[in-house]
Amino acid sequence: MSYFESRLRLNLEDIEEVEKKLEICKKLGIKNLVLESIKPQEKIPAEIKQRIKNEKSIKFYFRVNLTPSNIKDFKNTIKNYNNFSEIISVETSNKEVQIHAARDSRVDILSFSDQNILKTLTPGVISLVKQNHSFIELSLAPIMIRNRTLQSKNLRNLYRFVRLVIKFNTPYLISGNFNELYDLRNPRALVSLCISLLEMPFIEARRAFKDNPRLLLKRIQYRNDKDNYEAGVKLIRGGI
Repeated sequence: MSYFESRLRLNLEDIEEVEKKLEICKKLGIKNLVLESIKPQEKIPAEIKQRIKNEKSIKFYFRVNLTPSNIKDFKNTIKNYNNFSEIISVETSNKEVQIHAARDSRVDILSFSDQNILKTLTPGVISLVKQNHSFIELSLAPIMIRNRTLQSKNLRNLYRFVRLVIKFNTPYLISGNFNELYDLRNPRALVSLCISLLEMPFIEARRAFKDNPRLLLKRIQYRNDKDNYEAGVKLIRGGI
């Protein structure tokens, strides 16, 4: 399986822009693409999914991003996704919500793509994510900005937290998460960027863009298998 772009956000109200982004992804040779609405909690409608899936050169996957501001908000929102068949990510600067989300088996990804949220990431949350076999998400978008001073600051932060996640051996993803059309890159180019700017070993960069996205999809598949009773326990149907 090829490398993944694990997060491409779409404005579903602007189909022309959606089609332009997907066309650029096609020209860039991206083979695996995870799509998300720019509006939190918004699911991509079935008719748009079908229209997107007509593009046979790319394998599409879908996620919904929850942005709860407090525990009550998180609990009220997550109960709507008890039988959700796609990727669920949570993105919040509230540390208490991060802890609850890291413990919740319905949450697949804790996203720290935003720099202000990234600064709230703690070893405790990283450890909880590992225990739940879910994923930390980091993003390269903040180091692609034009402001050199802010770019340098963002690069230092990302460098630091990449190493922290690797130290704990916690599953993690790195997405481009680019909003602008011409910022989009093939994930192989992003792997090279991680190696050169973040000084990541090739095996770690490959894990972030290839191996771990595959593990994420296996997690979703496992969750959707009704015969799986709990982690490590599977119901066997049929007679003796």
